[in-house]
Amino acid sequence: MAKFVLAGRADCPFYAKAEVLADYLQKNLPDFQIFKITQHPHVWEEWLKDLCEKNKWNHEDSPIIWRELLDRGGKGLLLGGYNEFLEHAQLYYGVTSSMTTELMKVIAQENLGSHIEKELEKEALKSLIDPLQVWITSASAPACYNLIPILTSGEVFGTRTEISITLFDNKQAEEHLNILAMETWDLVSPFLRSVSVCTRVEEAFLQAHVVIILDHPTDGEVYTLEDCLRSRVPMCRLYGYLIQKNAHDSVRVLVGGKTFVNLKAALLMRYAPNIAHNIIAVALGVEGEAKAALARKLKTTPSCIKDVIIWGNISGNSYVDLRKAKIYRYESAIWGPPHFSRPVLSLIFDSEWVNKDFVSTIKLLSTTGKQFGGILAAHSIATTLKYWYHGSPPEEIVSLGVLSEGQFGIPEGLVFSMPVKFENGTWVVLTDLEDIEISEEIMTRMTSDLIQEKLVALGDLIHFQPYQSENRSAEMDEKTTLPTTNDNQENRRVSDGI
Repeated sequence: MAKFVLAGRADCPFYAKAEVLADYLQKNLPDFQIFKITQHPHVWEEWLKDLCEKNKWNHEDSPIIWRELLDRGGKGLLLGGYNEFLEHAQLYYGVTSSMTTELMKVIAQENLGSHIEKELEKEALKSLIDPLQVWITSASAPACYNLIPILTSGEVFGTRTEISITLFDNKQAEEHLNILAMETWDLVSPFLRSVSVCTRVEEAFLQAHVVIILDHPTDGEVYTLEDCLRSRVPMCRLYGYLIQKNAHDSVRVLVGGKTFVNLKAALLMRYAPNIAHNIIAVALGVEGEAKAALARKLKTTPSCIKDVIIWGNISGNSYVDLRKAKIYRYESAIWGPPHFSRPVLSLIFDSEWVNKDFVSTIKLLSTTGKQFGGILAAHSIATTLKYWYHGSPPEEIVSLGVLSEGQFGIPEGLVFSMPVKFENGTWVVLTDLEDIEISEEIMTRMTSDLIQEKLVALGDLIHFQPYQSENRSAEMDEKTTLPTTNDNQENRRVSDGI
C-alpha cells in the first residue's frame, strides 16, 4: 500500500495540478492512497518551515509530497515537489498530466475558496463549543456602552456564535467596568457566554479572537500636537506586544474612534508585525457623516446613498470621493426598480454647495470629531466587524483603512483609507475600479500628513508641518466642474479640499 501526503498553498497552481493527478491515481489504483493538506497563503511559509524542521527535510516551495511509512514504524519519506511527484507517477505507474496552465489557475482559485469556506465552517463549529473571545480596550469610553448591545444582538457574529466579552481598561476605571459588566449581563442575551473585567496588563488579550481599540484619553495634560502624537506610542507599543504574545493566531484587530486612527493602526502593525495583515482602521464613521450630509441636501435618507469613498487619513486630512456615489429609491421624475440607481453628482446642481459647504462640513467633522460620538463610533465598528465575518453587500464599495502595498499610487507602508470589499472572511482592495485616479496634489497632501504623523510620533521629526500647496489659490478652491443632469458624467471629480 502506497500512502502519500500532498500538502500545498491553497492558491498554488502546481498543487492543483498535483491534486488532480493524485486523485486519478487513487481512483484507478487500489493500492494508492492520498491524504491532502491545504494551508492559507498567509500561513503557508511558516507551516512549511515547521514541518521541515520537525522532519529534518529541505524543501521551500509548494507543493510538498511525502510518503508515509507509519506501517513500518518510520517517519515520512520526502518525495519532493510537483516535478518529483510527476516523475514518480510516470516511472512507477506510467501516468502523466497534460493540464493547461489556465486550468491550473482556475482550480487553484477554487481550492482557495474551498479552503477558506472550510476554515470558516470549522470556526463556526468551534464557536459552538468555545465562545469567540472579544476584547474591548478603553472600555470606560462612551463608545463601549453603545457597542455592547450591538455585539450581543447576534447581528455581528451571527446567531450560531456565542461570544465572551472582556472589558479592558486601567485600574482607575475598574468600578465603572464592573457596573458595565453587570448591566451587560442583565441584557440576558442568548449569544453572550460571559462578560468579565480586566485591569491587569499582563493578562490582556489572552486567547483573543477580536480586539477592538477605542479612543484612549492621554494621561496628563498635552499642550501640543506633537506631544499628542508621541503620547500614542507607549500604548500602541504595549498593546502590539501583548496582542502578538497573548492573542489567538488569527486575531482580528479593529482601530476605531475619532483621533489618529490611521496612526494607531500603523503603530500596532509596527509592534505586532506577525498579525499586521489583520489590523484595520475603521472608516465607516466618516463615510456615514458624508452620506448624511448628502442626504440632507437631497432630502432623502442616508441609507439610500452608496459607494461614497473615503481616501487617506480617516481622522484628519481625507478626501471624500463622490465620483462613484449612487442614490437608490430617489423621489424624482425618473423612477425604477429597487436596484435602479442614479449618480449622486448628477442630482446636485449647486456646485457652490458641493465644492465649499460640503467640503467644509466634512472637514470640520473629521478634524474636530464633532458629532462623532459613542453611537456613531460603535455602529461603524460593529458594521465593519460584521462585514469582516460575513461579507459586505454585493457590488457595494466600503471604505477601510489598510496597509498600502502601492495601490492607486499610494506610497507603500502607509495605513490609508481606500475602497475595499469584504468576502470570505477577509478584505480585498478594489484596484479594478475605473476612473478613480487621484491627482498628485491631493495624494501629496494626504500622504504628507500621514508620513509626518508617524515620524513625529516615533521621534524622527520634531515639528509637524501641515502640507501647504505650492499654488495657494488652487488649494483654496480645489474643484472641478460639477456634472449636469447627464448620468454618464458620474465619474467627474468633485471638491478635493477635504
